This record gives sequence, structure tokens and C-alpha cells, in this order.
Amino acid sequence: MNLPINTELIENYVFDEISVGQNARLLRALKLEDIRAFAAVSGDTNPAHLDPEYANDTLFHGVIAHGMWSGALISALLGTQFPGPGTIYQDQALHFVKPVRVGDTLTVTVTVISKNSENHSIELDCQVVNQKGICVLSGTARVLAPMVKVRLPGVAAPQIQLYDPQIRFKQLLALGDKLEAVRCAVVHPCDDGSLSGAMDSARHGLIVPVLIGPEVRIRHVAAEAGIDLTGAEIVNQPHSHAAAEAAAEMAASGKVEMLMKGSLHTDELIHAVLSKAVLRTERRLSHVFRFDVPLYHKPLLITDAALNIRPTLQEKIDIIQNAIDFARIMGVATPKVAVLSAVEMVNPSIPSTIDAAALCKMADRGQITGGVLDGPLAFDNAISMHAAQIKHITSCVAGHADILAVPDLESGNMLAKQLEYLAGASGSGIVLGARVPIALTSRADGPSNRVASALLGLMVAHNSRRDQVRPVW
Repeated sequence: MNLPINTELIENYVFDEISVGQNARLLRALKLEDIRAFAAVSGDTNPAHLDPEYANDTLFHGVIAHGMWSGALISALLGTQFPGPGTIYQDQALHFVKPVRVGDTLTVTVTVISKNSENHSIELDCQVVNQKGICVLSGTARVLAPMVKVRLPGVAAPQIQLYDPQIRFKQLLALGDKLEAVRCAVVHPCDDGSLSGAMDSARHGLIVPVLIGPEVRIRHVAAEAGIDLTGAEIVNQPHSHAAAEAAAEMAASGKVEMLMKGSLHTDELIHAVLSKAVLRTERRLSHVFRFDVPLYHKPLLITDAALNIRPTLQEKIDIIQNAIDFARIMGVATPKVAVLSAVEMVNPSIPSTIDAAALCKMADRGQITGGVLDGPLAFDNAISMHAAQIKHITSCVAGHADILAVPDLESGNMLAKQLEYLAGASGSGIVLGARVPIALTSRADGPSNRVASALLGLMVAHNSRRDQVRPVW
């Protein structure tokens, strides 16, 4: 693999050019990303370095850097500057004096204290001080100095993209910290994934679970998987169809404020909801995926990739409006909507480009409100400002999309699965447009995806409480 080349040249010091007392320095400011990257590379996940809550109760009263991170700066100085390329480490002694915290600027100094002409080794004093002049690390190093003079282009360090799904997960759950749990009908939770997801959601304070399905089977699954059902109400129903009907009836009568899909087919649950006139609104039901994508700078919503197979222009209005209203509930003041197609120019041979143009004009005329639309946009220029600039696209949406409105279910579902399985995105999903939100996940999703989906439902349910006259979802 060819590494990127730095335009600056690196020149080393050979043994004969080095004298006792000669020194070199390196400056480096510590960022939180440095601590996380060091933990990822070294495997040292000591909570003193990564968990602020734990670290606040330690001797150091806060997160500190790994001691060896400071030690690695000495290695960087010796290997790249003085003596530079060709240096071979023989020994390093370190004394850790003070902790290093995020925001500290360290000055690393190495000074030659002795030379050995027989084996061409040198000994160096190593000092690391912070911006206050306080020594945080000291020690000595012994290296074999280079014997061959080199002057060559520097190699740029590989880029590390840091993504911590647990941090993103905690940030998402924090949105519901001040919201009380809502009663949620969990429909046919007859596998360990859906049942554990429901009970985990309850333990996180998101839902009060009402488990609807065959009680004997539910308890058997719980016993086999070691799932604690404490606090859960069980409504016995013989099979998935009956469970869906019972859940829809409970939602219609106001006994629950939210539905959660268990181990049944999506169409079973949606059919039961649509059969209750009181659960319908003026909007069409649609699904929204929410993704935390490692290489994207904010949460990304995709709609509709689960319910509406080949939506008409009129149906797309509801799909986009549902997504805009949901994004606003999640804290996005003015969501940016990229209406996707294969290209960014209107082409009569590609119907989705015509729909996109019409939808944007409808937004201009107030037929879609609360967000900013642009389209047609291809996927690359919807999420990449660089791609948009190359294609000379002037748009406040391009490169900054909050919502990707896909042409149809096929393209949307493939996009969503690619983000999850190839890009490492963490996803959750919800159905909007009914009188109650429906947390909808795939049977392949793990418990954390289901908990995240429960959080989405909680946010929508509480928004509905504040707007009982006309729900915005």
C-alpha cells in the first residue's frame, strides 16, 4: 500500500553529526480524539481514559491521557526528527510525574547526554512538560544512531476515522432523559431479540412494556435467554395475527401510546393498525430510518425504505412531510431534504427526477412545510459537499442533508442495508402517520437497535401529548 507523501522533507542526523548536549523539540496538543485513537490502537480501554463519570471519581478527578501516549511522543521525535530515519530503539526508561488532560500542550525535549563510538549508540535525556512548564514525564532513551545520511519526503500519517457506537447510542438515549416512559404494546415478542429489546427499553426508562402474544411461549423464550420480565404486563394471545389485532385495539382505546414490532411480519402489524379507523390520520403511513453513520457529520434519516413500495407523487408528499416533522421532533430546526435520484438533472426518461423537481416546487408553494428541499440530487452530491462542488451544484442541501427521500422502497432498502452492513452505521426505525408511533425494526436487528427505535417512539409519543388536536407525526 502506498502511503500519502508529505511535501516536507525529512533529514536525519548520522552518528558523526551528533554531539553531546545537542537537543530537539516537538510540540503536541492533546485532543479527546487522541485518547480515543490510542485506546482503539492499543486496546487499553481503561475507563480512567474513556469514561468521564468513572474518571471524575478517581484520584485525578477527570479523564486523563494514557501515560504511554506521552511516551509515544518521545518515539515520534526520535524517529522522525532527531536522530530521525534509521534510528533503532534499544532502551527507554520513563517516569510518569503528572497526568495529562485534554487541552494540554506538551513540549517534548530530547538531549544527548552520552555517545558510544564502539556500537554507535547514544543516550538521551527525555523531558515532557505541559503549557504551564510543569514536567509530566521524564526519562532516558538509548538508541542506535543512523549511519547512512538520508533526505527524503516525509510520509503523512494514515488518517483514522473515529466512531464509537456506544457514545452515539448514549447521546441518542440522552434525548429522552427528562421524558417519562410510555405504555408500549410489544407485538408478538416471541424471539430473544425482540423480547430482550423490549425489556432493555424498559430498563432504560423508555417504555412500560405490555407484551402481547402467547404467554407460554413468551415465558419460555425469556427463560431460555435469561431475560428478566419483571415489570412487564403480558396479554395472552394465541398467535401473531391476534396479537396485532389486540395491540391495535389497545392503541385505539388509548391504553397504550406506542407500538413495537416483535417477531411478526411488518404487514401483519400495519394491516391491524390500518383496520382501526381511529388510528388513521390524514397522512399516509411511512417509515423513517435513523442512522448514525461513521463518515457523516450528523444523524441521517432515510425514507421510505420499508413500507411504501412504489409511492406516487402525492404519497411522496406525505412521506417527506412525515420525515420533516419527525426530524423537528428530534431537534433539527429546519431539516434539509435531499430528494434522491440517479442523477441531479431533470430527465424525462427518469421519472424520479420529475417527481423530485415537482416536490421541490411544492415546497416553494407551501404544500410541504418545515424543511428545505432540493432535488433531484444523486446520492454523492446529497451527502458530499466536495461532490456537489465538482458538479457545480449550488445548494444549501447538498453535502448537508438531514433527510434522504428515496425514489422507492427497493432503492431505499438497499441504501439502508449498505449503510449498516458496509459503512458500519447504527440504525433504528419508526413508522409515522398513525395516531401512535410504531417502533419498527428488522428481525435481524440487535437489542440496541430496538432500544434506539423505542427512543424514537418515546419522542414522538410525547410530542403527540403536546399536540392532541392534530398530531404532527
